[in-house]
Amino acid sequence: MHSGTAPSTALPESLRPLFWDCDFTMLDAAVQRDFIFGRVLASGPLDALRWLRRTYGDDMIRDWIIRHRGRQLSSHQLRFWETIIGLPAVDVRDWIAEPERRVWEGTLGR
Repeated sequence: MHSGTAPSTALPESLRPLFWDCDFTMLDAAVQRDFIFGRVLASGPLDALRWLRRTYGDDMIRDWIIRHRGRQLSSHQLRFWETIIGLPAVDVRDWIAEPERRVWEGTLGR
């Protein structure tokens, strides 16, 4: 996978539905990287996730997820990325156990 910084560029047209609430033509793959990561990781279909990996690389995705402590991602998504890009299992377990996530995912009493 790519391991550098994405060039300043427009997003592929296939991502437009993920950014329905934004001026899609103004989004820049380098400038709004954090926002794009969150949206694609949380809501993107497989082709969007593949684009993210090709464009930014697994190291940048891993760094983003760690920096955000898995926020915006469901427990299932975190477990998926733990396996795919090698997120630290102890961190994923801790993030999933956070009370605010358990309330959001409806698993507080479990």
